[in-house]
Amino acid sequence: MPKRDQDQRRLFKEKLVPADPGSEELFKTEYDAGNSEPVECLGMTFENDQKRREYFLERLRERLKDPEFRKIEGFPIGEDEDILALSDPPYYTACPNPWIADFIKLYGKPYDPETDNYHREPFAADVSEGKNDPIYNAHSYHTKVPHKAIMRYILHYTEPGDIVFDGFCGTGMTGVAAQMVSDPKAIQDLGYRIATKRAVLGSDGTRLSEVGQRQTILIDLSPFATFVASKYLLLPEVSSFVDEALSLVNKVEKELSWLYSRREGILASAVWSDVFLCPECGKEIVYWKAAYSDDSALLFRRKAPGSSEGFGPGFPSDCGHVFRVNRPFCTGRIGA
Repeated sequence: MPKRDQDQRRLFKEKLVPADPGSEELFKTEYDAGNSEPVECLGMTFENDQKRREYFLERLRERLKDPEFRKIEGFPIGEDEDILALSDPPYYTACPNPWIADFIKLYGKPYDPETDNYHREPFAADVSEGKNDPIYNAHSYHTKVPHKAIMRYILHYTEPGDIVFDGFCGTGMTGVAAQMVSDPKAIQDLGYRIATKRAVLGSDGTRLSEVGQRQTILIDLSPFATFVASKYLLLPEVSSFVDEALSLVNKVEKELSWLYSRREGILASAVWSDVFLCPECGKEIVYWKAAYSDDSALLFRRKAPGSSEGFGPGFPSDCGHVFRVNRPFCTGRIGA
């Protein structure tokens, strides 16, 4: 099975269940994002991801009651419930993260100068990248750096499993880059080659690094910035996303549907048309009615000065020059 199909089946597990009473349907589709499976976090195993979230939210709630914890420089001004609502601990907290030391202890590699032979030459290469990537454009932020540029530094200085620290993370492009270096296709798009055993090769064939995800610790004084970064990196469960999206659509429909209700039914679409005035006969000409035929073929053409040639059949033949009236005309289509 192609990898794309496998990913879709993994993300979109559907099942038919009885529909809600009054919905006039027998069945409805529910989405299962696999959140019922056991998850491991910081060396602990939980029944599912929701249990993990509940456990760490309660631990964070306890820490927020500690006056010394709140004295940490840069602690956000806000109520406990607001901080908890924004947080998804231990991965992301809208305040200083009390689990950073545990994270480093679990994933870090202590440096031993007696046995480690780590050495990298200073990185000197062109890292200019365009700012038209969909990931970059998903959310604007000042001084934002394209993640593709950061990927080159991560590949040069680190190996899979290393921890990358960004103390001025902004909206998390370093975190995105650290995840993207696990994708061979994304690395090849940078101009590198992938050899056997997932080695990353430069243009001259020398080994530069290895394909594989790096861990990241992202910090910023702005809770807004770290919140956006968390949404870049902690993708929501498909079932939760679908529920939230449908809930938002239903809410908007209830509040604004009256704008599109008419005696004949629901207004499915509308066209706002210009209105032109003939100074010779005083007639108003609706562009939509005059310039379009029943089969929606555009008939209007720009006319020569002093001549009616070029007007559609809906324009009065005795009209010469016409002027645009600063008043629109709306025509609507009724439908389901």
